[in-house]
Amino acid sequence: MNRFDYVKPATVAEAIAAAGAPGAAYLASGTNLLDLMKGNVVRPERLVDITHIKELTRIETSGNGDVRIGALVRNADLAYDASFAKDFPAVAEALLSGASAQLRNAATVGGNLLQRTRCAYFYDPASACNKRSPGAGCDAKGGDNHQHAVLGWSEACIATNPSDFCVPLTAFDAVVEVEGASGRREIALEALHLLPGTTPERETMLAPGEMIVAVRLPAAARAFARNARYLKVRERNSYAFAVVSAAAGLVLENGSIKDARLALGGVAAKPWRAHDAEALLAGQPAEHGSFERAAEAALRDANPSGDNAYKIPLARQLIVRALQAAAQGTPSRMPALPASPFSSVPGVLHDA
Repeated sequence: MNRFDYVKPATVAEAIAAAGAPGAAYLASGTNLLDLMKGNVVRPERLVDITHIKELTRIETSGNGDVRIGALVRNADLAYDASFAKDFPAVAEALLSGASAQLRNAATVGGNLLQRTRCAYFYDPASACNKRSPGAGCDAKGGDNHQHAVLGWSEACIATNPSDFCVPLTAFDAVVEVEGASGRREIALEALHLLPGTTPERETMLAPGEMIVAVRLPAAARAFARNARYLKVRERNSYAFAVVSAAAGLVLENGSIKDARLALGGVAAKPWRAHDAEALLAGQPAEHGSFERAAEAALRDANPSGDNAYKIPLARQLIVRALQAAAQGTPSRMPALPASPFSSVPGVLHDA
């Protein structure tokens, strides 16, 4: 690990000023950043410790019903907040399916949004990686790539975004509040992460020195609370990142779908919102055939980036399962195995 300066600001303004120095990085819980530093994947010259900024630790409901989640709220605290879990059950289910309980107790909302890809070649400084070293090449293209992207990838990078949390946030139109030297602004969560194109080293819309201060879920997302699920396929049923995941939400009326939300994880460098599938579902009966057509639309542009063609039919089937689970109804209690397709807890049917 390289030598670095350590700064501990007391306010957001102080943190942004400290992070204006070249080579600075924000430190929250460090569950991802410190691993990268220890492996010499990243070498920040200054760590700006924001863990003592109290204004970033709140969960608040605004006058219009939006829920604002401070960037330092712990993943576990948010998932176990009874009011939040009732209003946004798919988000809570996604949080509880990510990592171990110990990591969820430490990891923060803002850090989750900015965690880096888990591509093994990115983590190995001896491997060529355009994301880590622009212009170096991409060893994943000819290597072990069975878990890599099938949507939105480029010849420069085929890595995927590892976040569970970001998938339902994308589905339900979350907004990210960021602050930097030029002031505060908002970015739709769907737009926060960038596809690789020819510049995979640029992963988000954040400008240098900008900091996520909060995530906001709109009041309108509560309309899906009665019929919302997050499902995740992983190589083992705990402590593993998604091979493929899906967040689904439905508004049902007399057996028909009045409105739908659908997003995928594990398939691209960003959480993937399936707008075409949502449009197909609107006005259709909440039945298997409708869900299959939506799944086909969601994966219409998918292509394997290597030895991962299996991901495409897997993602289709998971979409169908997620939509079926959402149509059954949000469970009255969190499944014993959150987000697992093998959970024994059925949905609870709700009247429209």
